[in-house]
Amino acid sequence: MGTDGLEALVTALRAAGRVVIGPTVRDGAIVLAEITGGDELPYGWGVELEAGHYRLRARSDGAAFAHSAGPQSWKTFLHPPRERQWSADRGADGRWTISAEKPEPPSYAFLGVRPCDLRAIAVQDRVLTGGPHADAAYRGRRRRAFLVVVECTEPGATCFCVSMGTGPAAGEGYDLALTEIVDERGHRFLVRAGSDEGRAVLAGLPCRPASPQTRAAARDGVAGAAERMGRTMPPADLRDLMRETLEARRWDDVASRCLTCGNCTMVCPTCFCTTAEDVTDLTGNHAERWRRWESCFDLDFTHLPAGSVRASGRSRYRQWATHKLGTWHDQFGSSGCVGCGRCIVWCPVGIDITEEAHALYRERAETPETGT
Repeated sequence: MGTDGLEALVTALRAAGRVVIGPTVRDGAIVLAEITGGDELPYGWGVELEAGHYRLRARSDGAAFAHSAGPQSWKTFLHPPRERQWSADRGADGRWTISAEKPEPPSYAFLGVRPCDLRAIAVQDRVLTGGPHADAAYRGRRRRAFLVVVECTEPGATCFCVSMGTGPAAGEGYDLALTEIVDERGHRFLVRAGSDEGRAVLAGLPCRPASPQTRAAARDGVAGAAERMGRTMPPADLRDLMRETLEARRWDDVASRCLTCGNCTMVCPTCFCTTAEDVTDLTGNHAERWRRWESCFDLDFTHLPAGSVRASGRSRYRQWATHKLGTWHDQFGSSGCVGCGRCIVWCPVGIDITEEAHALYRERAETPETGT
């Protein structure tokens, strides 16, 4: 499929009544927003990433998806930062009428989902739709979402999806998967369908059977990305590493740098914690309850009558890291980290979760075992 196929894809998805969300350039970053045409994709733009550093950079090849994860994830649309739960009004007779929010979920089409983010969506599916207390609003949005994955051929300096087993090739759960190829044969995409709905959409696009050269180029591009990951996790069972280093000195080191600002939880595609916020008007006759994102770095996150359970920055960072890499397995059967690197890039002081994991790994190796 050529670049004209992307335009046709956006047109077909919009014609089906879907709100198409894709990457686009805005305010000096590649952000996720509603797009109405393929020309709004970030053709010719890449990104320069490092710990605490993000910059756009122009590319000469005109690629549309040669950029790594930006400041947002698809969580922003499936699990919004702020959402009204109910409203209440007091009538002239003093009685209250409570109205629950039950909006019709939008029909999204996500264009440009990275394999790591595809895995993140699957993680949030388990968290928010599994068990006895499923999130009906999330489930409604997720059920209607159409996912177009783009495999990675250009990893960022902070990416470590290979270490987490989440990329750069697409796993299961997509409707369509694209692999972008720009070479002497031209600018094109290898496309494959992963669902009946995906096959139906693909049948209406201007495509032709892929040549062996195109298939090989796509395969080599993804394999090359796996070999050029910017970061790695240590060669250890991270669940065991977190459990066995709870009293490590490294936690004091990272606490001396951490601002406990919560940026890492806000940009993380799997963090899901929320809190309730009640508001009222000046008359006292109208009230609303809103659900908004919350962070385990917030001092009030574990507030009890006697005070916060985790009063120190050390305890709050340790809670976040050990849950993400360790105890998430106990709760949900997988890691809570997908290796996207957003927490590294958007940390204002450049704390790197992979660097911290390697430091814990070294400290554990250097600590003599004690016997009884």
